[in-house]
Amino acid sequence: MNSTVEALDDNKVKLSVDVAEEEIEGAIDAAFKKIGKEVRLPGFRPGKVPRRVLEARFGKDFARGEALRDAIPEFYVKAVREHEVDVIAPPDFEITAGEQNGPISFEAVVETRPVVEITGYADLRVEIPSPLVNDDDIAEHLDNLRGNFAELASVERPAAEGDHVTIDIAGTQDGEDVPGLTADDYVYEVGSGAVVEEIDANLIGASVGDVVEFSAEHPDPEEEGQLDFRIEVKDIQEKVLPELDDEFAKQASEFETLAELTADVHDQLAAGKRQRAAGAASEKVGEALADLVALEPPEPMVDSEVQSRLQDLMQRLQQSGIDVNQYFQITGQTPEQLTATMREPARQGVKLDLALRHVAVAEGLVVTDDDLDAEFEKLAVQIGSDAESIREQFASFGTMFEFRADIAKNKAMEWITEHVTLVDEDGNTVDRSLLDEPEVESEPESAEEEEFADAAAADEEE
Repeated sequence: MNSTVEALDDNKVKLSVDVAEEEIEGAIDAAFKKIGKEVRLPGFRPGKVPRRVLEARFGKDFARGEALRDAIPEFYVKAVREHEVDVIAPPDFEITAGEQNGPISFEAVVETRPVVEITGYADLRVEIPSPLVNDDDIAEHLDNLRGNFAELASVERPAAEGDHVTIDIAGTQDGEDVPGLTADDYVYEVGSGAVVEEIDANLIGASVGDVVEFSAEHPDPEEEGQLDFRIEVKDIQEKVLPELDDEFAKQASEFETLAELTADVHDQLAAGKRQRAAGAASEKVGEALADLVALEPPEPMVDSEVQSRLQDLMQRLQQSGIDVNQYFQITGQTPEQLTATMREPARQGVKLDLALRHVAVAEGLVVTDDDLDAEFEKLAVQIGSDAESIREQFASFGTMFEFRADIAKNKAMEWITEHVTLVDEDGNTVDRSLLDEPEVESEPESAEEEEFADAAAADEEE
């Protein structure tokens, strides 16, 4: 087989493929074998009908037509892999010679991934949540923890947000009690927003013995009409937080002192903030880079990205033991609605792909053999195979150039991440190193381990 590739307009190329007659003959023989498995002729077992019998019954032209339908796509794929054509849509075939006999020539016109040029990627400025823990963060966390151990005490003042009030509440509609909205000695936390918002607005500032009356829309969206409320305030209690001291630390945690508890809180908050900031940086940098692409992504690429995201979701659901129909019931979506919601993220994903490819080329981020070796080693560890076998599989499937492109895109994202300016909500520059995973310090060796290591080193020297 010989093939050439010619660039056309609108991100399309034309592959011209010539296939020798002996290669077509092999495809015709395979077509006869396929036909022989599908037909039933008296005196012959399925799949054992001689080719000459099939030729006499169906004619060689019939088998040739079957062979071309099966073989042309295979020869096309070989040509695509040979020239590393980055196709994004099905091709349009045209047989130009040999449809009846002799060698075959055909052309395939196919749309390819567009190449874009972007500017300004080295000067991106991205806002992310601050990864730094401040005193207010720690104080808020400790106050929330104190709230879990708070006690209630009655007070002689008007109710305020956060208080617990004991009330008699009566909710009626057209003079009739509404089930679930009438109760005596009901303890309600002011500001919780339970039932209807108007309850909080009327309770704040109310004192013991006060009766408040108001109307509000029914909290059930399926119900119509207004509700009338009558609430009598019988008691007001505020939260009394425990003292923030060593005794509290012992009560609320496994630590003996407040200093130890505070240090642990700091570490927990720092880890959470770092993870959120790092995740936001990755997401925001990708969004900012995609927004630099002015080209409207080709629909075949968007369609492919949508399908890829759907397959990824289905796999994650399966791994979690969630049935697809159950997922649609929980989310209240139809398959069509789910697909529609994925379309815009998929469009942005395609634009990011195009942008990263440009950055890789523009910055000369070449994929070396060492890069390939490292990635094959990673894959080998993940799937429990060996790197050389994986390399051979990529080569045999003709997907090595796609693998190289993925590595180049990863390099481009690393380059962008190193050059982008990260700022927090207040516009302060964020030190990129704060987003890295902290290094885990190895525990010091015991005396026995040190003695063993010294002995082993001495043996090696001998």
